[in-house]
Amino acid sequence: MDMFDYFLYYLYGLRVVLFVTMVILCICGIDDLFIDLYYWIRHFWRKGTVYKRFSRKNVNDLYQKEEQPLAIMVPAWQEFGVIDKMAELAASRLDYENYQIFVGTYPNDPETQADVDRVCARFPNVHKVVCARPGPTSKADCLNNIISSIIEFEKKAKIEFSGFILHDSEDIVSPMELRLYNYLLPEKDLIQLPVYPYTRKWYQMTPGHYADEFAELHGKDVVVREAIAGQVPSAGVGTCFSRKAILKLLVAGDGLPFDVQSLTEDYDIGLRLKQWGMNEIFVRFPIIDKDQSTLKEDSIGVSLHDGNVVCVREYFPTTFNTAVRQKSRWIIGIVFQGFKNTKWTSDWKLNYFLWRDRRGFINNTIGFLSMLIFLQLVGLTIYSYFVKDGFHFLSIIAKDKTTHILLVINTLLFINRLFQRFFFVSQYYGYLEGVLSLLRLCWGTVINFAANVRAITQVIQQGDARRVAWDKTTHDFPSIQDEIRKKPIGEILKENNKITEEMLNSVLINMPKDRLLGSYLVEQGIVSNDDLSKAIAEQFESEFEHCDPFDLDPALIELLPKKLALKYSVLPLRKDGEMLVLGKEMPLSPVALATIKRRLKCPVKSVITTNGAVTLGLRYWYLEQKEINPHKVIEETVGKKNLSQEAYNTLIDQYFATQSQLGQCLLMSKQIESAVLNQAILAYEKEYEQSFGAFLIQHHYVTKEAIDKALELQASQQMNVNQLINECKQYL
Repeated sequence: MDMFDYFLYYLYGLRVVLFVTMVILCICGIDDLFIDLYYWIRHFWRKGTVYKRFSRKNVNDLYQKEEQPLAIMVPAWQEFGVIDKMAELAASRLDYENYQIFVGTYPNDPETQADVDRVCARFPNVHKVVCARPGPTSKADCLNNIISSIIEFEKKAKIEFSGFILHDSEDIVSPMELRLYNYLLPEKDLIQLPVYPYTRKWYQMTPGHYADEFAELHGKDVVVREAIAGQVPSAGVGTCFSRKAILKLLVAGDGLPFDVQSLTEDYDIGLRLKQWGMNEIFVRFPIIDKDQSTLKEDSIGVSLHDGNVVCVREYFPTTFNTAVRQKSRWIIGIVFQGFKNTKWTSDWKLNYFLWRDRRGFINNTIGFLSMLIFLQLVGLTIYSYFVKDGFHFLSIIAKDKTTHILLVINTLLFINRLFQRFFFVSQYYGYLEGVLSLLRLCWGTVINFAANVRAITQVIQQGDARRVAWDKTTHDFPSIQDEIRKKPIGEILKENNKITEEMLNSVLINMPKDRLLGSYLVEQGIVSNDDLSKAIAEQFESEFEHCDPFDLDPALIELLPKKLALKYSVLPLRKDGEMLVLGKEMPLSPVALATIKRRLKCPVKSVITTNGAVTLGLRYWYLEQKEINPHKVIEETVGKKNLSQEAYNTLIDQYFATQSQLGQCLLMSKQIESAVLNQAILAYEKEYEQSFGAFLIQHHYVTKEAIDKALELQASQQMNVNQLINECKQYL
């Protein structure tokens, strides 16, 4: 046989492969068409019936429910340079107060630990968890260690978390995410938010193909899956589990809720919870409110509704190799491990979606194979066009009527696929990305096929899909402006020429260990109290306003309820038109400011005020301790006119600067952790009838001995009225 004969055999072989490929493509295409039709029929039916009878929930509804304690779990292996930014951004911008962040690290990953330590030092609701075993283990193993630490924290803080939230270190979270979870808990046991990857440059196809796939998956496919089967696959990020779900997983796993041998433990858990009869929901909740920030793309064609949903954003891998590594892990977890761990069920609807999950392995192979066949057919077509008298090789392939029918059907199905991809990508990313998504289809097919090959290779090498190790891919964090690192108070006072470097160094060496630098400087008469307060305002880039808490308008006090004043340690200073100006000795968080604004139903502004003024003002106005007014005490005992103005100001400064609250003294004497104290303050809001110290003892946050030690420290530092009188007499 010559080369021509071999070529004919190749053509006949190509015909067989083409036919088989077209049959499989047709079956998968019809399967996808069913999902498409179900989505659109359901979409228009609900639009014409459900949403005409019932109004959609809006962002204001999320504020109606009392905040439940929520725990965010972030596994971190070699995430230095990323994890600190994520935790800092979440801790500073989430529109929610009652939550804690637990970051799982490894003993052999000191760089990540150092990053987390820096965040923990700034935010008391961020906690570092060090796993028992060196990394890398698996994400599930890290999460199990985090769950153990959460349970220990619950015992110390005397709370029970209502929701347990999964996030990765590179996630950007929506400000309203926790309020949405809070609204749905405890009725829902698994809550999944849509994930929308960030795109990069238009020509970077690898990160772009992630955006394309997630836009269609979380815009349509998961919506249909929930509607038909009532089952929602966790994406591994933006997933919230109810307390009921976590407790059930703990019992089923003998104390280990997550399967340590699973590479896609989130997917596995979604199936297990469904089989236990728990409620799962996929939530696409739009925030259409100009006063609320969202993670919306700024592009032409973005949908007002679908482009403003509460979601999770993150950067996915940019290189071919990292994308293949990540996707091969997903294939092993969902296809190989998933099939081994979760057999077919008695629910045909769930089985249908299990088939769709596992058929991804077939899709990846057939999609790549069809590309190769298409290229060969293009080559043969070009040959036939230019060589007029040559052999018409395509006639060997295309003379079959069945092949023609399959070709027409697959062409129509492919056009439908292009439309679906363009539409759902455009809804969130805009028209430009919608067009680019069509160009990225081929590149995504290549990545998925390479991931298939790598997954098969790893499983064969290990002999068991469950033995494949956690192959962690590196991540980037979006370029968001870092918060300015706060200058030390001493440095600011020195720059403002309020203190020399020699004086500062001397004070730092000689001051008591249980004293704060600023208050100690005022107490020693080195700087004035207002100078210190202005330095604090400068440190936090805030506005300063002097305040005498004993000279406030009683009508102002009536505007701020006792619960809010004591909870946030704020004092009403004045009205500026309709706006209420609140004073605080340290900055008020944006979340707290927004909460006060909602409660008071009026505009609110926060400023830094005189050090000690808020502490004294709260005692004087809200706790009815009228005897602490230093002006009245001095006038009634020694007489203000008998003191020079300088002496009088110095005494008042010392009196103000030495005041401290019980919580601060508990922290300074190491009787309670800052995060536990914050949880206690949140719980105390409901029981203001008793003193804070009595509340802490009654609910076992601390012992009576701990309160006594804190009060002893407070008494040793704080100038009382009798000491003030004695100091006054020394100036006479």
